[in-house]
Amino acid sequence: MIMRCVVMTAVAVVMTSCVSIKSGGTSHSTLHTPHSSLSFNDSQRLKYFYYEAMKLQDQGKFAAAFDLLKHCETIDPQAAEVYYAEAVYYAELNNDSMALACMKKAADLNPSNDTYLERLAITHVNSRQFDEAVNAYERLYANHKDRLDVLDILLQLYNQQKNYDKMLSTLELVESLEGSNERLALSKMRIYSVQGKKDKEYETLKELSDSHPNDMNYHVMMGNWLLQNDKDDEALEQYKLVLEEEPDHTGAKMSMLDYYRTTGADSLAQVLQEEMLISQNTPTNDKVTLMRQVVADNEQSGGDSTQVLSLFKRILAEPQKNADMYELYVAYMKLKQMPEDSINSVLEKALEVAPDNAGVRFQLVQSKWMSQDYDTVIALCEPATEYNPDEMTFYYFLGLAHFQKDERDKALDALRRGVAQINEESNKDFVSDFYAIMGQILHDKGLDDEAFAAYDSSLQWKDDNIEVLNNYAYFLSERGERLQKAEQMSFRTIKAEPTNSTYLDTYAWILFMQERYEEAKIYIDQAVQNDSVPNAVIIEHAGDIYALNKDMQKAVEYWKQAQEAGGNSKVLIRKIRQRKYLKR
Repeated sequence: MIMRCVVMTAVAVVMTSCVSIKSGGTSHSTLHTPHSSLSFNDSQRLKYFYYEAMKLQDQGKFAAAFDLLKHCETIDPQAAEVYYAEAVYYAELNNDSMALACMKKAADLNPSNDTYLERLAITHVNSRQFDEAVNAYERLYANHKDRLDVLDILLQLYNQQKNYDKMLSTLELVESLEGSNERLALSKMRIYSVQGKKDKEYETLKELSDSHPNDMNYHVMMGNWLLQNDKDDEALEQYKLVLEEEPDHTGAKMSMLDYYRTTGADSLAQVLQEEMLISQNTPTNDKVTLMRQVVADNEQSGGDSTQVLSLFKRILAEPQKNADMYELYVAYMKLKQMPEDSINSVLEKALEVAPDNAGVRFQLVQSKWMSQDYDTVIALCEPATEYNPDEMTFYYFLGLAHFQKDERDKALDALRRGVAQINEESNKDFVSDFYAIMGQILHDKGLDDEAFAAYDSSLQWKDDNIEVLNNYAYFLSERGERLQKAEQMSFRTIKAEPTNSTYLDTYAWILFMQERYEEAKIYIDQAVQNDSVPNAVIIEHAGDIYALNKDMQKAVEYWKQAQEAGGNSKVLIRKIRQRKYLKR
């Protein structure tokens, strides 16, 4: 079976458009008290027709509702709610210009209504009219100066306009609401950097660092800024300050590495790098980052693996908290095409540290499968079904390994446990193969009805699984059942692979079972012609087909060839002796 920091650089305002009038349970805005210039009768008429329009809308009678809204507009051209409702209809009709005009009219008539302003702003954004969107959001913020969400959107819009002064003033407003913090400081620094205001950038960072005198991370941040701005000596002072306070501060050590490399002190960089790689105090992810750099530098300088391998061994001589460094080591060993046994030894150690690491375990499974070490494949996959119960791959190889050992019941059990993990996101090809193998096993056990159900499931997941189509068709023909369906399935296989002797034989045999002997002879001839290694079953089928085509001499020749190819059934021997076709 085939194995199968926080200022946006571009505007990212993603907002929903106007609420769809087709959605059920839409809530409607209440009609405000009409303005004083409207007569009592007209105000009553306005209310009546407006609420009637809303009722019709709820009933799905949108055209009639829209007509009533237009009538409301003639009664009171100053009714903001009417224009707002009309805007939704125009949006549904993809008439963006009218939708925008109505939304703007509603917001202008009732500037204190946050819903109108916000919808207007969203409409402008969706139309990429950012200047107008800014104006709408500024009006909205003026109504509610505690809305941080509006300030965040304004920041993005100002950034789109490259209006950095406005961004800075908005950040000040945010700071007044939530207090100073690292996120805001870094945002200001980014803007000052774009503006080329290095002094302001430095002042902001220094203020942040000074406000957190006991947090060494800010001193490292200060050192990094100084190093990036060619102030090497001042950067070094910051790093030293940190390491005096916290000798194992990983961030400071990583920055010291950059300092050494920047200033050309390569030997000092190498010493520090190895010290960090060996130290138990360096987080694993930082070690992996450093070791990747070691490998990259080594490859760039010629690719001598001796030093790299030695360093890996020194690192891994210390207890590991996870399998990350082992995995990097394995990747490097594969790059250097080292022996499979050596690679597997490292993978096994990684699995001891992290038995739930599915990636490591699967690499071992693949290796052992290729060497046909089915016992080890089983020993690896069985615990994986406990550590990684949702990983279907392990059930698959577990089932296949048992299958290869003729342990049909164990294979079926593993595959059934794997099938229980299937969900909507499962790989279709993979699931199809699962059922295919189950079908084969069930057939071998004489459970044909269950086998056919498994094949049906396989084809539901992948209707062009050629192997399943062939096996399903052949097993049906053996039973003489549903031969028309069998023929259709088999025909698809020879269309897909017209020189496949097995598929040609299946098709020929189905035609034979339908008593279409002359047609069967055409395809069995092709099967024999394409059979590079004599197959006793195919050759015996050829003899049967020739016999019922009344060419007994050729039939007997084929039966004898089938016997020479390993066929030894009693029926075959009797056919040769009696020189006639006999049903099996």
